[in-house]
Amino acid sequence: MLGLGTVAKKIFGTPNDRKVKATRPLVQKINALEPEFEALSDEGLLEKTSDFKKRYEAGETLEQLLPEAFANCREAARRALGLRAFDVQLMGGIFLHQGNISEMKTGEGKTLVATFPSYLNALTGRGVHIVTVNDYLARRDAEWMSKVYTALGMTTGVVYPQQPDAEKKEAYASDVTYATNNELGFDYLRDNMKSSLEEMNQRDHHFAVVDEVDSILIDEARTPLIVSGPAQDRSELYTAIDKLIPELAEEHYKLDEKSRNVTFTDEGNEFLEELLQQHGLLEGEQSLYDPESTTIVHHVNQGLRAHKLFARDKEYIVRDGNVVLIDEFTGRMMSGRRLSDGLHQAIEAKEGCDIQPENVTLAQVTFQNYFRLYDKLAGMTGTAATEAEEFGEIYNLGVVEVPTNKPIARIDKDDAIYKSQEEKYKAILEEIRKAHQKGQPILVGTTSIEKSEQLSQLLTQADVTHNVLNARQHEQEAQIVADAGKLNAVTIATNMAGRGTDIKLGGNVEFKIMEAIEADPDGDHQAIRDRIEAEHEAAEKSVMEAGGLFVLATERHESRRIDNQLRGRSGRQGDPGRSAFFLSLDDDLMRIFGSERLEKVLSTLGMKEGEAIIHPWVNKSLERAQAKVEGRNFDIRKQLLKFDDVMNEQRKVIFKQRLDIMKAEDLSNVAQEMRHEVIGDLVDTYMPPKTYADQWDTESLHNAVIEQLTLDAPVGEWADEEGVDDEDIIERLENAADEMMAQKATQFGPENMRMIEKQILLQTIDTKWREHLLTLEHLRSVVGFRGYAQRDPLNEYKNESFQLFETMLDSLRHEVTQKLSQVRPISEDEQQAMMQQLVQQQQAIADDANSEPVEPEGEVVDGFIEDDPSTWGNPSRNDPCPCGSGKKFKHCHGRLA
Repeated sequence: MLGLGTVAKKIFGTPNDRKVKATRPLVQKINALEPEFEALSDEGLLEKTSDFKKRYEAGETLEQLLPEAFANCREAARRALGLRAFDVQLMGGIFLHQGNISEMKTGEGKTLVATFPSYLNALTGRGVHIVTVNDYLARRDAEWMSKVYTALGMTTGVVYPQQPDAEKKEAYASDVTYATNNELGFDYLRDNMKSSLEEMNQRDHHFAVVDEVDSILIDEARTPLIVSGPAQDRSELYTAIDKLIPELAEEHYKLDEKSRNVTFTDEGNEFLEELLQQHGLLEGEQSLYDPESTTIVHHVNQGLRAHKLFARDKEYIVRDGNVVLIDEFTGRMMSGRRLSDGLHQAIEAKEGCDIQPENVTLAQVTFQNYFRLYDKLAGMTGTAATEAEEFGEIYNLGVVEVPTNKPIARIDKDDAIYKSQEEKYKAILEEIRKAHQKGQPILVGTTSIEKSEQLSQLLTQADVTHNVLNARQHEQEAQIVADAGKLNAVTIATNMAGRGTDIKLGGNVEFKIMEAIEADPDGDHQAIRDRIEAEHEAAEKSVMEAGGLFVLATERHESRRIDNQLRGRSGRQGDPGRSAFFLSLDDDLMRIFGSERLEKVLSTLGMKEGEAIIHPWVNKSLERAQAKVEGRNFDIRKQLLKFDDVMNEQRKVIFKQRLDIMKAEDLSNVAQEMRHEVIGDLVDTYMPPKTYADQWDTESLHNAVIEQLTLDAPVGEWADEEGVDDEDIIERLENAADEMMAQKATQFGPENMRMIEKQILLQTIDTKWREHLLTLEHLRSVVGFRGYAQRDPLNEYKNESFQLFETMLDSLRHEVTQKLSQVRPISEDEQQAMMQQLVQQQQAIADDANSEPVEPEGEVVDGFIEDDPSTWGNPSRNDPCPCGSGKKFKHCHGRLA
């Protein structure tokens, strides 16, 4: 009997069906306009853009302009690319404009879909950002789609790492800008470290379309983007601790694979304490629980994590002597990305690589908080429905499944579960051999580099020619993916999320044409194209007869989305195809998350050696296990976000203050306000309100005023006057300080004084904010322990971080006031001396670059006094240091001079 929900769906359709149905009249309107736009000349399309802009400025809404703008964009794409957008692509574009995620299957043309809402929203003149997962896709899509935007009179820019500033500024000033999520986030942070508006690159956060939205806003959202600077070098400590970790036995630590966490047991702590004392890393009677041991404990924990949680060729690879992280979701190398908090250094020590110095955080932001800056956000992916709750809760994004242009013809087999890995691989090899014999192209999905190489060895032994696509081969990525649909092709891939290049049956025709033209640049390009297209048609037909692309997955991922992305590579645009998942009870997901109920089902059904269990129940049970993992990961991200939201509110305040300071022409009022608050604080400290004159500490107030304001005011005399109270003292000090600063402004000249105020304010804010970030990091690392005292760590963090923020703002006022009070104009003699010193330094650097190394002699200069540079003689930078250390002067006392 059907449930009420099922009956209602049959009558009224699902909520998704209703959303799709609601766009049909709009699509019909766009289609009805097609003949009118087809009749326009190329100039006519450009004129339409100007007309739309004028109408928008005159008060028409983007919703009113949508049908005509989409019709204009469709015509421009047809002329520029030879692609006429299908109705479902227009639908996807409408959902994006409304601020939704359009879930569109692989091969449905998402790259073209993004042009419609981007063109419409760029009519506002505020710029649109199209976000991709890697630089290759950003450049490819920008180059490809710029033809459409140019035909519409719009400019296109692309942002990439290490881009010259002028070029980057121009890219952000374009109507449509293509960039990766990392580069956008880093540019936002870098912009908020600049000292003038002219140096800032990003102009607005108006509308963003995020491609592979699940990968960017969910998978990568766990790691914050951090701009950092070098801290002190502790490489010897990492190496020393790394040597101790292998001495630990299993009873010394507890490994929790579910939560990817490892902790020392009580026995482990005792054993470790003895080890550290033996190796001189803990002094005398010092224990691990002493406050002085915090650093050692932190390093030991990171060493343990590096050894027990991070495996080579799974979480990272070693390339050219460097530890390079691997993105667990896309299988790509993440060059330049490092683990924070000393974990990366611990892995470098484990692998015997050069240990790079640790970094201190200068600025940081999570992807969640960066993308929530946009007035409107939209996204595209093949798989988002399983994470709809998270998109709705965190980003206020709806998820709409857009129908495919042609019905899906792919056959999805039930999962096959084997008892052991060995039996599973045997079955996989047999399945590959069968499909390979009839020429069917096969895409084999694995979860790690290690497993892809293990399978590659088995296929080599079985004499099956194949390609491997993992982080080691990422340079040939586009080529390998383009060839994966050819007859007889066997491709092993670690992950297929966000690969960007479609797997087309018979191979990628455009790739073949490009290769042929490169090989024969002087040949007849049209003839080459016609020949290859004819050959491709025959190849495509053969592959279709062989059954289309066969996706064979060797394991299930923690996330259903990743499995669906892999599966979705087959059966694009109504092509035939099939998919199957081969699993074993030893797989990570089955071992760690497989429910007891699943094991009961399997034991009830009975498993003989080499035989697989294939049953829809098993699929359901596995999906439940995956949903459980996804739910847990969502909770972790939500908790992380709650903590980051606290910092985000403070970051917004600081970044807004910086922006206001950079925009302001005259900051003398701000400086004066700060000065007056400092004076009020000082008087309150030494002459507390509602106290008698004999309780005032006027001498300390006098000294504090000299220190803070460089003002020698007769505070004691004023206080002795009849009837003078704290308010009078404040007023007199304010007047005296204002007068002193007015004289300084006259000496410097008003324009110079305004510039000095601006620079001192910005520099002090930046320094204080960096110190505050470090304090918050330390607070975050210890606040979790408050849970043992039945106190909510998040509330504790909120309260304490707010107090720390208030303290930071107080010390900011005091420091700015002190610095401004201490600045003074320099004389011509001092200017010349500074210039001379600068010339000498530059000359020394040039000499240093050209000079031969000097052998250290190690002699102490006669009369050398450590704290008195006048006794050091006059050594050049490459001379031995006069202290007798044997080091060059530039590496010893010359570094401090």
